[in-house]
Amino acid sequence: MKSRSLTRLALAFGAFASCVAFAQPTASAPADYSLPGPVTAAIASIDRDHIKSHVRFLASDLLEGRGTGSRGGDIAAQYIAAQFSLLGLKPAGDSGTYLQKVRFAGTQTLDSTRFGFAPTTGDAIPLKLLDDYVVSNHTLTESVTVDAPVVFVGYGIEAPEYQWDDYKGVDVRGKVVMIIVNEPPSNDVKLFKGEALTYYGRWSYKYEQAARKGAVGAVIIHRDDLASYPWQVVKSSWSNEAVALADDPRPKLKAASWIQLSVAKLLLSLAGRDLDETIKLAGTREFKAFDLPLRLTASIDSRVRRFESNNVIAMLPGTDKGPPKQAVLYSAHYDHLGIVPDMPGDNIYNGAIDNASGVGLVLEMARAWSSMKDRPPHPVIFTAVTAEEKGLLGSKFLGEHLPLPAAQIALNLNFDSYAPFGAPESVKMLGAERLSFYPTVEKTAKAFRLSIEPDSRPLAGSYYRSDHFSMARVGVPAFSVSLGDKFVGQTREWGLEQSREYTAKNYHQPSDEFREDLDFTSGAEMARFGMALGWQALTAPAAISWLPGDEFEAVRLKSERAP
Repeated sequence: MKSRSLTRLALAFGAFASCVAFAQPTASAPADYSLPGPVTAAIASIDRDHIKSHVRFLASDLLEGRGTGSRGGDIAAQYIAAQFSLLGLKPAGDSGTYLQKVRFAGTQTLDSTRFGFAPTTGDAIPLKLLDDYVVSNHTLTESVTVDAPVVFVGYGIEAPEYQWDDYKGVDVRGKVVMIIVNEPPSNDVKLFKGEALTYYGRWSYKYEQAARKGAVGAVIIHRDDLASYPWQVVKSSWSNEAVALADDPRPKLKAASWIQLSVAKLLLSLAGRDLDETIKLAGTREFKAFDLPLRLTASIDSRVRRFESNNVIAMLPGTDKGPPKQAVLYSAHYDHLGIVPDMPGDNIYNGAIDNASGVGLVLEMARAWSSMKDRPPHPVIFTAVTAEEKGLLGSKFLGEHLPLPAAQIALNLNFDSYAPFGAPESVKMLGAERLSFYPTVEKTAKAFRLSIEPDSRPLAGSYYRSDHFSMARVGVPAFSVSLGDKFVGQTREWGLEQSREYTAKNYHQPSDEFREDLDFTSGAEMARFGMALGWQALTAPAAISWLPGDEFEAVRLKSERAP
């Protein structure tokens, strides 16, 4: 009954949004650009007011912040599905529907948890939750105990393409590994891409690799300069419920943890080692893992809840006579942070910019694509994913359960957060330079009179923090199309200041809400740009590939060899 009522509500609002009168397009198709006439016309039809209408509904208080697994999140998914249906797109979810069910488990570490280290000689070292350490039980059980020896494994990385193996010569099965945050420092682009962070430096990789090696626990050492953020960020992030895919069959850690730098210094001193010198040595290939004279003793209590949410998937079929080889996949996440019932004042995290704007953009592209009389040469897939705010989990599930095999998808273009600052003159496309498609990206940006800005914070690992990464992990060439800092009629410093102000005052705050004076010119222009890029990928004379030596090249080649 609930599902039918939500569907009726979504259809009603969907019909309303689709009936918004066309305004004059805010910009025309780019000059001197060789696209077929119908494609140029479809691009020119993209309308900022259509995007605004979608954002108005998706960011309304009715949806209560679109929390993952919440009533508001379910309404958002039904609304998006209704839009796809109104456009006549083919359902590409479960059982002939637009919805792809994703099962989750939420885990909240309880205050009754105990966590400390027992040296071979001397007194035990108990630690204080949140102040000295954070921990989560990845096995999704309510209680687990750990009593295991500790092995120091440097950066905890096994990367054969860089001739790097921190686990060489050591068996960590049934043990706890202690790991340095981030990755070995390097100025050599041939070693972990120099100053840019690769996935090997992400804490999620370190836990995954430790579990694959058979460890029961992993303890990451936090250091501000290496992590690029203070302990307070770790503390706040890990004080809330952790969410995971409930049906993930891969090995899990009983104790996935971080510890303060001061704690790590004390523990290393028990082995007669200086932590700073050890970290320095661990940044070389000469480093070898070693046992520490202590055991981790922990009793981790958790509150576990299981729930469901949905990705939304639709397809515009192509004219392929055989299996499609160059499908394009557009994506945006529709979830946000939900509602905080006990918080005084405005307690709804509406998420207008993050990321109702991106969903509105993808829906408007879907309308433009479906408006063309002739079908494209290959399929175009439109997705709105859940649980991005929980760690890219919806897109992770989608990447592992794609509507077409990964080898048949030429490109994923992801769209996340489009601030209403006016018409853009620059874009950021972190990761596009890793693809053979990049010359086309440059040519297209030039045609749209958009300069391409580089990553201003390479150590932050931005490429690994948005949903396109989930597609890259399964080999699909992927990147996000993002706004730069330069807007028409304004200086770059003005754009930077607007971005800083949004981050400081509105990002992940209840104040990120819809207002009638919001100008979605930026989203409309990014939709036109994204549609042009998508057409180029569909009609590229050669398959798009990762550049030789890229960390995702091997998985792409493996997917292409799969039957």
